[in-house]
Amino acid sequence: MSEQKIIVLSDDYKEFEQYLTGNVMLVCDNSLQYFKVADYLKDVKVKFDDIKPNPTYETVVEGIRLFHENNCDKIIAVGGGSAMDVAKCIKLYSNMDDSVNYLKQTIVPNDVELYAIPTTAGTGSEATRYAVIYFEGEKQSVSDYSCIPSVVFVDASVLATLPEYQKKSTMLDALSHATESFWSVNSTEESRKYSKEAVMKIMQYKDSYMAKDDSCYIEMLKASNIAGKAINITQTTAGHAMRYKLTSLYGIAHGHAAALCVSVLWPYMIDNTDKCIDPRGAEHLNKVWAELAEAYGCNSPKEAVDKFRGIIKELELSIPVPEDGDYEVLKTSVNPVRLKNNPIGLDEETVDRLYHQIMEQ
Repeated sequence: MSEQKIIVLSDDYKEFEQYLTGNVMLVCDNSLQYFKVADYLKDVKVKFDDIKPNPTYETVVEGIRLFHENNCDKIIAVGGGSAMDVAKCIKLYSNMDDSVNYLKQTIVPNDVELYAIPTTAGTGSEATRYAVIYFEGEKQSVSDYSCIPSVVFVDASVLATLPEYQKKSTMLDALSHATESFWSVNSTEESRKYSKEAVMKIMQYKDSYMAKDDSCYIEMLKASNIAGKAINITQTTAGHAMRYKLTSLYGIAHGHAAALCVSVLWPYMIDNTDKCIDPRGAEHLNKVWAELAEAYGCNSPKEAVDKFRGIIKELELSIPVPEDGDYEVLKTSVNPVRLKNNPIGLDEETVDRLYHQIMEQ
């Protein structure tokens, strides 16, 4: 596919003009009303805003029905990961047989244009080939390069009203994406270039971002997008695999949970390079630790870990308090597929120990 186009929007949104022609479908959630960009999208006739967190297959089906009913030929997605996921699936499935479950069909790329306006600097979903929806309560991962938006509009104003906790957690989501991608067994020179750039940007702008300095908002949105580009190549690793159950058990945000997992996973891996399962070997992994530390502006891998942990403490993020039986649930919840992307082998006992370390920080 062609290179994704990144367009920084000016105050008058004049860059939209050429992209709002034809029959446009707007996919968003109810947060759109709080953003300035809503005024410039008010003339879009087809609006699908029934998007909830953890979107369902049925939501996608309804979106496709609306898309066809109004003869739409392009989609603009505005929002975080859930809106992006639904928009991606509507695009992917729009030319498929509606009498058969879309999840069971082979995806055939189509010409429907998909544009994106991310409203958080965190998920990086607008840069990836992945989407997640739920069918009969079970998570379904959808993947195809053709669902990556061709154009991403970067709008600094969307971050101005983001609640503080969401600012913290989404920033950590992007930082965790970039960090995990760096050490993934699927990493390449290109992906590590993206990872390094994203880490360096976040480290440079995190303090002013949290201080509500709007001059850095564009850079944080770009950092999230670049981290998404890295994950698009490598996928996530054990940190994200471990965080899923933390979010559902304790009601914490994805980025919050991912950062807690990375904070214990990273030092464990540094100390256990002998358990390397990356085909490139332990020597490669030691180079990765050194390069990652450099991206964090540190002289050693352990110094970089301390810096990462220090960010969590600075942001004053809570540590979940486990109840009886939680550890048993947690250690058996991890997706083995994600563990295959991890450079250090992990067994259930180790995962259990890492969860204990998270709770005991």
